[in-house]
Amino acid sequence: MADIYEKFWEKREALKIKNDPKRVEKIHNGGKLTAEERVEGFFDAGTYTEMKPWTKNRCADFDLNKKDLGNEGVLSGYGTVDGRPVFSYANDVTIMGGAMGEAGRDKIVNCFEKAIESGAPIVSFNEAAGARIQEGVSALHAYCSTFGQTSIASGWIPQISLIMGTCAGGTAYCAALTDFIIQVNPAGKMFITGPAVIESVTGEKTTFDEIGGAGVHGRITGLAHFVVNSEEEGFATARRLLSFLPSNSRQAPPKYAENDPLDRKTPEIRDIIPVDPQKSFDMKKVIRSFVDNGDFFEVQESFAQNMVIGFARMGGETVGIVGNQPRILAGCIDVNASWKAARFVRFCDSYNIPIITLADTPGYLPGVAQEHNGIIRNGAKLLFAYSEATVPKITVVVRKDYGGAYSAMCGKGMGADFVLALPTGELAIMGAEGAANIVFKKEIAAAEDQAAKRKELTEHYKEVFLNPYKGAEYGIVDDVIDPEDLRSRLIRDLRIIRNKKVSTPYKKHSNIPL
Repeated sequence: MADIYEKFWEKREALKIKNDPKRVEKIHNGGKLTAEERVEGFFDAGTYTEMKPWTKNRCADFDLNKKDLGNEGVLSGYGTVDGRPVFSYANDVTIMGGAMGEAGRDKIVNCFEKAIESGAPIVSFNEAAGARIQEGVSALHAYCSTFGQTSIASGWIPQISLIMGTCAGGTAYCAALTDFIIQVNPAGKMFITGPAVIESVTGEKTTFDEIGGAGVHGRITGLAHFVVNSEEEGFATARRLLSFLPSNSRQAPPKYAENDPLDRKTPEIRDIIPVDPQKSFDMKKVIRSFVDNGDFFEVQESFAQNMVIGFARMGGETVGIVGNQPRILAGCIDVNASWKAARFVRFCDSYNIPIITLADTPGYLPGVAQEHNGIIRNGAKLLFAYSEATVPKITVVVRKDYGGAYSAMCGKGMGADFVLALPTGELAIMGAEGAANIVFKKEIAAAEDQAAKRKELTEHYKEVFLNPYKGAEYGIVDDVIDPEDLRSRLIRDLRIIRNKKVSTPYKKHSNIPL
């Protein structure tokens, strides 16, 4: 009897990475943690439970099934994060480079199935070379199945990917299909084909960092929502992100203590926002002034910086915030800013997170490059996302709210429940000078001193139209408020509409202009 249990423990311990010093040393020499250390470092202490640790491949080709591949390159399991259930899978790069085959597929698909059934988030720790070549089409089916499960889970449970090392081919797509990507710099890399393949096909010489480093995906492609400088920082970022989110789309986000007075005044906003519309300011300062304890968790901070998105709390409850950034491109909306904001709005709507929109933009960015890169299609994504969203939506007209951007920043017709404006707000088709040149074209042309007449009529246009009061008269602005009352008013409005119900026509799903 004793031999049975000794054999059991011998086999069980052999599966653990930490009991193989060579594997551990290989990982640590690269400045990284093992898959086991990653899950243990992420979950609440002592709560991680591994699932299906005994799974083995059945591939007879190349005698693969005769090799001892330990965990088959994947750990899957569950635990708690701040006491809440979370599932995870982690690639083990020490087993055939983490390449995925049939056994890895079974582990990951099982993890998804349990997460979907339980209504709990799933977090992946990614570092793998792609499909396991020795298993042929079975390995392709492994990734295909993972893509399918990720897509089925989308909108039901939050999904977060941590890019801990090199992620090629299918591993990169696994991450791209999830809600948020956290990329560790400099170890984390994502690409479809490596430098050698690129050079052989196109003749281009490049490096792993140039095609898939954190700098590329953080600033240029926008694929990485967060760039961190260590694995431990990545764990902390994922845990913080989860603190803002519900476990699934049937739940409300977690409620935290109201430790910042609900009626706190925000007079500092008057000093942050210049009265002169030609002067810029930092929209993040406005955001931090009215959210709980000034705590704003920005998403995609280095990408499309003319648009600011992120999470905060108001009265202890999660909100998503979208705002133009006047310091970058004067707050104009371009291709990248459009889809950045649109995807964030759709995420918030999926998980019952109210949206606060802060408008200060002269419109969509003009230019041949923008037109050729699809500003119409991409700009329409933002219009579509706001229109489709059924969560509470409050828009604050901070300053300029011109032209097509009036709709893009969730105007009343987009379904905004409340549109508030500060006294500095301007709702118009365009700026005063451009409008005056069109509206008063004949008067200006007939004047002896055209420059003086243009200035006079421009000021007249400003007085009549470039203010928030005309919009309030028409009912498309619900109220013009003092900046010092912004926090308290937002909280009151959010709470009165927190249980809003919207009736929509029957449909399988919408057809967003992708």
